[in-house]
Amino acid sequence: MIKRYSREEMGKIWDLQNRFQAMLDVEIAACRAMNELGMIPDKDLNNIIEKADFDVDRIDEIEKVTKHDVIAFLTSVAEFVGPSSRFIHYGMTSSDVLDTATSLQLKQAGLLILRDMEKLAEVLKIRAKEHKNTLCIGRSHGIHAEPTTFGLKFALWYDEMKRNITRMKSAIETVSVGQISGAVGNYAHLSPKVEEIACRYLDLKPVNIATQVIQRDRISEFMNVLAVAASTIEKISIEIRHLQRTEVLEVEENFSKGQKGSSAMPHKRNPIVTEQMSGMARLIRSNAMAAMENNALWHERDISHSSVERIILPDTTILMNYMLNKMIVLIENLLVYPENMMKNINLTNGLVFSQVFLLKLAKTGISREDSYALVQRNAMKCWETKRSFQELLLEDEEIRKYLSEEEIAEIFSYDRYMENVDFVFKRVGI
Repeated sequence: MIKRYSREEMGKIWDLQNRFQAMLDVEIAACRAMNELGMIPDKDLNNIIEKADFDVDRIDEIEKVTKHDVIAFLTSVAEFVGPSSRFIHYGMTSSDVLDTATSLQLKQAGLLILRDMEKLAEVLKIRAKEHKNTLCIGRSHGIHAEPTTFGLKFALWYDEMKRNITRMKSAIETVSVGQISGAVGNYAHLSPKVEEIACRYLDLKPVNIATQVIQRDRISEFMNVLAVAASTIEKISIEIRHLQRTEVLEVEENFSKGQKGSSAMPHKRNPIVTEQMSGMARLIRSNAMAAMENNALWHERDISHSSVERIILPDTTILMNYMLNKMIVLIENLLVYPENMMKNINLTNGLVFSQVFLLKLAKTGISREDSYALVQRNAMKCWETKRSFQELLLEDEEIRKYLSEEEIAEIFSYDRYMENVDFVFKRVGI
């Protein structure tokens, strides 16, 4: 079984305790850097490291008066540290600590999401191998096209999840940056060396340049990567929902003992999880749009992004964590019905072989247009009469001028639809 991570674990990244801890980590890293540069005596640094702490309730109490969260945080920390606290936040602006702390949280959340993505990819890979040669009908515009294999469907989803993983790794790197550059980002009160050393302690990279804030294109990229991943989950979910329809019933969400599908109709087995995924993907897309709106701020910086991010960052990462883990369970336990897949392939009485026959006929020297007309004439007759397509072709005297009974019969084989599956699997990396 694939190990899954709970929403609670992701939620802890965004609770106030971890938020203020991240902020404290930034302040202490800056103090360590200033100590290395001879700006803070060893005695004071040791005192800060030993005593620095905060009280969430006390911060809330102070903020009710100050109406400023960073000042309230610093006041609470100072109450623990004492006189040495005069070195904390020296030369820094609020966004130095807030934005760098947000980077730490996004990195934590991103790594957890990355693990979820890798687990979902692994489950898709396992199911792809399982159904590598399970024949099913391929559809275009929702209409039967030609046979394919259900393993190829899983393989396609696996390949896309690998791209999501690549994008996620890049997005984590993009947001894993810090800044300690002062009120307008020009290092007027601190050397850039402080930022460089502090970021090393935090396992972040210094930004190349900032205003008062780390630029929000980074968070926009992170959020849009999540939106793309959510669209992959929705793509998979919509396909499963279609395939679970009563008239199709090629796959089905696992229906556990005691589960109920409808308050009115006891027979219902509804695609509950995949419907949830479609709805949640919409939320993540809308949050990604909000993140992009945050990129354009007044002059060097306004604070309009702050209220948005306090909602969309925890909500989106927690939601993505939830979606990925629900999909891992769903794919692991997805019920697949190969017999219904073959039943559906045969619904059109052999029409799925129309392209093969068209190409075979064209090879005899007839023009493609004339070949198409001959095949379509019989295909339409097959639709209308529900008779076997093969029988109709055998009865067509004009077609029999070009192809023998044996040549027609050999067209109606499913082998060609599986002969290159190994090639595709190898290229995908399965």
